[in-house]
Amino acid sequence: MSEMRHNWTKEEILEIYNKPFMELLYEAATVHRLHHDPNTVQVSTLLSIKTGGCSEDCGYCPQAARYHTDIEGNDLMSVQQVKAQALRAKSGGSSRVCMGAAWRNVKDGEEFDQVLEMVRTINKLEMEVCCTLGMVTENQAKRLAEAGLYAYNHNLDSSEEYYKEVISTRGYQDRLDTIDNVRKTNVTVCSGGIIGMGENIEDRAGMLVALSTLNPQPESTPINALVAVEGTPLEDQKPVSIWDMVRMVATTRIVMPETQVRLSAGRTQMTREGQAMCFFAGANSIFAGDKLLTTPNPDVDEDMKMFELLGLKPQKPFTKKVQPATVEAQDSQIEALGEKPRWTRPEHKIERNEAARTVRKEASQD
Repeated sequence: MSEMRHNWTKEEILEIYNKPFMELLYEAATVHRLHHDPNTVQVSTLLSIKTGGCSEDCGYCPQAARYHTDIEGNDLMSVQQVKAQALRAKSGGSSRVCMGAAWRNVKDGEEFDQVLEMVRTINKLEMEVCCTLGMVTENQAKRLAEAGLYAYNHNLDSSEEYYKEVISTRGYQDRLDTIDNVRKTNVTVCSGGIIGMGENIEDRAGMLVALSTLNPQPESTPINALVAVEGTPLEDQKPVSIWDMVRMVATTRIVMPETQVRLSAGRTQMTREGQAMCFFAGANSIFAGDKLLTTPNPDVDEDMKMFELLGLKPQKPFTKKVQPATVEAQDSQIEALGEKPRWTRPEHKIERNEAARTVRKEASQD
């Protein structure tokens, strides 16, 4: 049960997912205790350093420029703004700052150079630094690593089969290639997905096959419950049940025993009791702060009250991996290549995405 495997099949994972609930919970909790301190939870703060205006058509995302949502876009934040937010997060108990930019992929230039300086600045605050910036090349991943990046997030979102029902502007293999580029550095990988997008249980198992068969497996895996935002193609999706969420967390814990499983988006829809079941089932990381990029999240004080109630304590930074060194910009040994990679654009039509895009066009004409 504690064996690390990279050859899980969909049938095996479905068998685990569909176990009697109490049996599943017990097995997941047992695996969790073999590999982690059950009373310690890693706390991250997610910061949107560039919001809105994304060219992608992800059906769940209010930052897509083609959908009519109430998201206010903003240009790239300054290094000082990010530093102030990082210090605030640190004082609230976070050990990691995750910086997200609404980009399809990283482009060499002034903005990426600014992000590299943000990475250097936060690493010097003795905090783990994570970025989610879209697709990256091997050279760009190496530049991030040189600046002191601890983790790179690039979610698979769903199974390869269902992915095509949610996104048409990028390919699944590009996600895997980006993860492979990050793996060529000393940066850890954070990759997970979303449940509640209309997928079936087989798709959830398929996503876990894709993640668990990576070698090595991701050091961190966020499990998000869809937050249906008005104006997006998935606005009418019903919230995923807590039972499905616990089953997904527990199954992830069993097939990825050493990974930190992050309870991510959707926590505002969960009771404390529901979150406690997720922690028991193997979740040992959360996002703290009142917002996850653009969607609501529990208040930090509420999380700390919950931690106190459950006897949980925040994980200290660099517990799982030593702090990376930071190379200053003037001492960098890795030059920007000005790359223009040809990332995939399948551009097949997704009916509900097209319908939401039409609403956006009509609204802009009014």
